[in-house]
Formats: sequence, structure tokens, C-alpha cells
Amino acid sequence: MKLLHLVPPNSNIPFIKYHLITFLFSALMLIGSIFAIFSIGLSFGIDFKGGVVIEVQTNASTDIARLRSDLNKLGLGEVILQEFSEDSAILIRVGCQENDQNKQINIIKEIRQVIPSNIKFRRTEFVGPTVGKEMINAAVLAIVLALLSIMIYIWFCFEWQFGLCAILALIHDIILTIGLFSLIEHEFNTATVAALLAIAGSSVNDTVVIYDRVRENLQRYKNMLLTKLLELSINETLSRTTITSLTTLLALAGVYFFGGAGLTDFALAMIWGILVGTYSSIFIAVPLLLYTGVRDKRILTS
Repeated sequence: MKLLHLVPPNSNIPFIKYHLITFLFSALMLIGSIFAIFSIGLSFGIDFKGGVVIEVQTNASTDIARLRSDLNKLGLGEVILQEFSEDSAILIRVGCQENDQNKQINIIKEIRQVIPSNIKFRRTEFVGPTVGKEMINAAVLAIVLALLSIMIYIWFCFEWQFGLCAILALIHDIILTIGLFSLIEHEFNTATVAALLAIAGSSVNDTVVIYDRVRENLQRYKNMLLTKLLELSINETLSRTTITSLTTLLALAGVYFFGGAGLTDFALAMIWGILVGTYSSIFIAVPLLLYTGVRDKRILTS
């Protein structure tokens, strides 16, 4: 029985040969992302900037489109409805307009007047702007600590050169993902932060697999040019990298199209993150080893 190969066995694609072009391409994307972040900014969700959160229980006769239209007519600003089909629940989120508790109470009263009487209220919460700022700080801290932990892990498992290159590739992935959300003005919320952490884990997994093969080949082919050795390592792991990325993307596509509004932000960030993470593992993390003294270390130990 013949096996299906996404990548031909014994492939010999010259990835390292054109690494300066991919470096330039990545630099342009990074510059564009950073420019978008600082010029356009991020469209923070209610999780970060505060607001009112109301969860209601719907029924078969509930007209979601009409309910959304009625809520928007109230002139409360940003109103988001998230549907959860598994239990017919809807999460109504209204952006914080003023740091005034009485104002928020009035908003809740106005919403209750619009919502039909046959819809049951489950819970009502208010997220203040101060809490939102604390969540932003916590999100930044979580990402920074995750990156440092990954760098330390790779440093101990391999060498400092590998850890440095891996962390640079991860920073590349995270900036490009945040830049995408800024460019398309998509909501940036806690689900997006969770996706960024998942992207870091997924990307470093691909990178570690290639790095492990690089380390093996450094011991096996002591006289091979480092450029050829890195290309060989990438090609030997290319089938595994593409299969892992493709199967993950197929699962995420299902989540994006059929998972409901509550998972859209997470799935979008993950899909983009898997794409740039696979790209950076091959075209950024490995070629960077050419400039970190790995060659000199191999000569000294051979």
C-alpha cells in the first residue's frame, strides 16, 4: 500500500539559499504590523476596556436579528451579541461609556425593557475600566513570561543560540498576529490573548522538532557546510511540519465557521498564527542560526 505524502520523500528545497529574501519579507511585515499597532491601534473588547455583560436564556421563538436591531437602536454604543447554540444562551455585551455606576445601571434597565418578557435573565455583570487595565497588564505579563519560559527551556535543552533564535521567531509571530488584528480592526479580547499563548506553544513545537534534527546532524555530518546542513534538517522534517500544520488548520477552520461567535476571535488568531508560525520555524528560526556562532562551536567540539 502506498502512503500519501504531502511532501515528496528526500525533498531538497533550498530554504537557506534565499533566507535574506525571507528576512527582508519578514522585516517589511514587522514594520507594517508595528505601524498598524501604533497608528490604528487595537480594538479592545469589553474584557479590556470595561462594560456591561448580560447572559440570557432564549427560546425557539426568539428572533435574534430583531433583538440585535432593537438593542442597537438604544444608542448605547458598541453592543455585541454572542450566541451559544448548545444551550440557547446569548451573551449581550455593551461597551463601557462612562465610569459611572448609575449610568451602567440605567443601561441594564434600558436593555431589560427591550428584551422580550419570555427571555430569562441568567446573570448581569459590570466590568469597570480599572479592571480592564489590570487585565491588559496581566495579558502582557502572561505573554512575556511565556516567551521567557520557552527561551529558558530551549536554552537548557539545546544551547543559548537555539533559544535566542527561537524567541526571536516567536516575537515575530506574536507581533504579526497582533498587527493583523489591528489592521483589520478586529476585536482584541481575552480569547485573542489565549490564542497568542497557544500560537507560541504551537510555533515553538515546530521549531524544536527542526532544531532537534539540526543538533543530530551537527554531530553526524561534522564536515558538511552549515548552510547545507540546515537545509537538510528542514527538508528531513518538512513532511512532519506540513502535516501537523495542515491538520491543525483543518480543525481550526471548523471552529471558525461552525463554532459560533464566541470562538471566532480565538480561531482567527490561531489560523493566522499557525500560518506565520510554520513560516517562521522554517524561514526565520533556522536561518538565524547562521549568525549565532553555531558553526564555530561545532568546529571546536569536532
